Amino acid sequence: MTTSSEIEPDRTPTRVILISFYVTSIIFNVCLIAQLLTVGVAYFNNPAWWNIHVWFVRGYSGLSLVLLGWSLIAPFSRRIRNLAASLPVLLGLQFSSIHLKSPLHLEILHPLIGFTLLYVSSSLVHSLGRTFSPTNNHNHQI
Repeated sequence: MTTSSEIEPDRTPTRVILISFYVTSIIFNVCLIAQLLTVGVAYFNNPAWWNIHVWFVRGYSGLSLVLLGWSLIAPFSRRIRNLAASLPVLLGLQFSSIHLKSPLHLEILHPLIGFTLLYVSSSLVHSLGRTFSPTNNHNHQI
């Protein structure tokens, strides 16, 4: 005779938290990709898209703080925590670099920081994805 725990998949609160974190990190990553596309449209096609670019980042940037807080309270590896902590730092640098006016023209770092942000966010998604992969024998070690 099988018990209900053998039939039902693992539905512990921790697993739900981990999957929710993963989904939130995917949403953040998709927002960054959309952000990159809006700036491209603004630059190459229609400058009116710049306003969409600005309002879009203001809309989703709070997710970086949510991911940071979540990574500190959930059982994540140091790598996941470091990646999550990098997101608000890089976003802060993004905001600073575009508004910073100096003789050194540090605003040229804005696109570089943006691509770094996309790389870190994608690394976070991929790191989390590998832990949930069916081929991973250590599904509960994030």
